[in-house]
Amino acid sequence: MNEKERIAKRVAKELKPGNIVNLGIGLPTLVSNFVSKDAEIFFQGENGILGIASEIPEEISNPNLINAGGKYVDIIPGAMIFDSAFSFALIRGGHIDVTVLGAFQVDQEGHLANWMVPGKVIAGMGGAMDLVTGAKKVIIAMTHTSKGTPKIIKKCSLPLTSIRRVDLIVTEFSVIEPTDNGLLLKEISPDITLEELKEITEAELIVPDDLKLMEF
Repeated sequence: MNEKERIAKRVAKELKPGNIVNLGIGLPTLVSNFVSKDAEIFFQGENGILGIASEIPEEISNPNLINAGGKYVDIIPGAMIFDSAFSFALIRGGHIDVTVLGAFQVDQEGHLANWMVPGKVIAGMGGAMDLVTGAKKVIIAMTHTSKGTPKIIKKCSLPLTSIRRVDLIVTEFSVIEPTDNGLLLKEISPDITLEELKEITEAELIVPDDLKLMEF
């Protein structure tokens, strides 16, 4: 299991039966692969699907069924297919229980930056601003660093996606909860020491006495 799969598997543990869950492009789309078919969790793609199952190989796919990242997917019995207008009505109307998004940066106040200007990393903000504003819970699923550069930093240098504080950050090395007092380290990977984690985290971490090990 690679680091992105480990992150996705850990995020899947946060989801509850009956949740409607939006998965952003990239790493977050892997989360649906780690939820059992009888979990009664309903994955939504902003491109117009409610009831995404797991990603499937192209050779056995329906070319009309893709997730927000353009990957071929299966759907559960009773799944709904709709247009973007209805999809964003779900998002903006507060009907999404959880959104799982990637990020370029998250800062010490829990602010998210996950889009760039045209011609840079991606073409624009997409639906991220709507999702961070409209979803009841926002989980960030990302690698802890990018080419050795910390992604959890003191202050975002990229444009903010929203002024809303995200609810949870999951990386391959940690589970962190942004709070009024700062970033609370809830879990740490058994593959890294606390000192090593602090070296690759620019932001300050609040370390509780009952710090737990991550389970995948």
